[in-house]
Amino acid sequence: MCGIVGFIGHVDAKEILLTGLERLEYRGYDSAGIALFDQDAVHVFKDKGRIANLRSVVDPQVKGTVGMGHTRWATHGKPTQRNAHPHQSSTGRFTLVHNGVIENEIELRETYLSDYAFQSDTDTEVIVALIEKLALTHDLATAIQCLIEKLHGSYALGIIDHEQPDVLYAVKNKSPLLLGKGETFQMMGSDAMAMLHCTDQLIEIHDKEYVRIEKERLTIYDATGQVVNRTPFVAQIDATEIEKGTYAHYMLKEIDEQPVVMRRLIDTYFKAGQIDIDDAILATVEQAKRMYIIAAGTSMHAGWIGKQLLEGTGTPTEVHIASEFVYNTPIITEGALFIFLSQSGETADSRAVLVKMKALGYPCLTLTNVAGSTLSREADHTLLLHAGPEIAVASTKAYTATVAVLAILATRLAGESDFNLAHELAVVATVMESLIADKEMYSQLARTYLTAHHAFYIGRHVDYYTALEAALKLKEISYIQAEGFAAGELKHGTIALIEDQTPVIGIISQAAVHLNTRSNLKEVEARGAKTLTISFKSLSLASDQVIIDDVHPLLAPLITCIPTQLLAYYGALHRQLDIDKPRNLAKSVTVE
Repeated sequence: MCGIVGFIGHVDAKEILLTGLERLEYRGYDSAGIALFDQDAVHVFKDKGRIANLRSVVDPQVKGTVGMGHTRWATHGKPTQRNAHPHQSSTGRFTLVHNGVIENEIELRETYLSDYAFQSDTDTEVIVALIEKLALTHDLATAIQCLIEKLHGSYALGIIDHEQPDVLYAVKNKSPLLLGKGETFQMMGSDAMAMLHCTDQLIEIHDKEYVRIEKERLTIYDATGQVVNRTPFVAQIDATEIEKGTYAHYMLKEIDEQPVVMRRLIDTYFKAGQIDIDDAILATVEQAKRMYIIAAGTSMHAGWIGKQLLEGTGTPTEVHIASEFVYNTPIITEGALFIFLSQSGETADSRAVLVKMKALGYPCLTLTNVAGSTLSREADHTLLLHAGPEIAVASTKAYTATVAVLAILATRLAGESDFNLAHELAVVATVMESLIADKEMYSQLARTYLTAHHAFYIGRHVDYYTALEAALKLKEISYIQAEGFAAGELKHGTIALIEDQTPVIGIISQAAVHLNTRSNLKEVEARGAKTLTISFKSLSLASDQVIIDDVHPLLAPLITCIPTQLLAYYGALHRQLDIDKPRNLAKSVTVE
């Protein structure tokens, strides 16, 4: 889940690399480093912590027109300066950055590098040591081909060879990596955002390909050394969208953008009042006898809501955790369709399932926010979320966009002419605006209710799925131990945890079960809990703290999540925590 950026051209690369790393910091921020080649020597600067720390240790006098940088999410070895990238080989010939995990690093150490004096605890140093050993008996192109054969796992690599001062190498397998093309410079990066300040002309690299990058050209090779020709595409990202503007945090900006996202989805997926989905996608979905939603984290919570929506069309739907499904695959129904939900489109666990299911011949559909991402590229079909870049680690607008696109897909599949989804989503956008306008209320509620080290969200029906997502948001950024429960399950064990002043937040949007949830809130109040109720206006009581204007019950999760996002935000803000970059987390989960 690390971030890589590289540059080769005719100007100093230092600031280009540092800016690129700042835009990749959402992928990891345990440590960071850059390498600059000034024709005579490769200068490496690295430090633990954020890019701001790295800036303070970079020598401003060192300049180089060839360089690469790395921001790290630690997998092998603690987040220290010693384990930070770039890593260099023992002779200093090779300098390397790496995103991914090498699964056979122990075997490689024992087989090829038993006498090597390692300086770090990382699997990355195994790669740079191995490329140096291979280069003793092979030219570098052949050595890279041998390296690809020997490495098992995921890797996006940037390599500098001291003996080739005007060349940068890139290698890819499973982990995301793109090329950025300019007239007098070339780049590589983990995603487009790392390069947009220089170019929007991008080229994808496929698994087990490597690239020779020079100032005026780049050449892609497959694993056997054959040249691959590939046409650049234009990045569909507005560079201004990745700036915070006047906001203190990206998360608050992204919460506020949700009404705009709803309206953008209406503009994108509706034509003349009718849902407009590609015929090929629709045919694939209509032919499915059972759907399998594969996701993780926030996307999985959206998936549970998607199950509710899709099963309303008469098609049985299952939701599975990607990391479990790939290694503990259940019996799959004939006529299955796999739907992958991933904000980044790079989630490694989901990709592992996609590769397995594609090999078995099942059709695959990806819902993602990133056009051209790995899951989008490798699936048969893609529906884009159109949420715009989401920088904060805790997902907000991509979550609601996923739910909305699932609702659009389900409504089109159902063919219900009397249900005007475009109108209902417009109502959702308006209600969202009214909710996010009253931020001071949520700030005060957070001060009043989120005072303990633990909290519970409860709900029934689709409100239970919102409770799961609400608890995840709270624990992600405020570090409060939070759990989401089906309200009726509290008395089957969990109510034992309720004590005086325990925060319990109830979500009420479904008429069929609202009295049941209120009864559960009374049960925990009787045991000392401090309860907060988020309810639809039509189901509300005067004592409810957050009352929401009604929307269509099927779309309730798009609305009930907004107060929980703001409660999480202000709960973290009052604790003076790093909201956009919570500890131990990264936005794009590219390792299994």
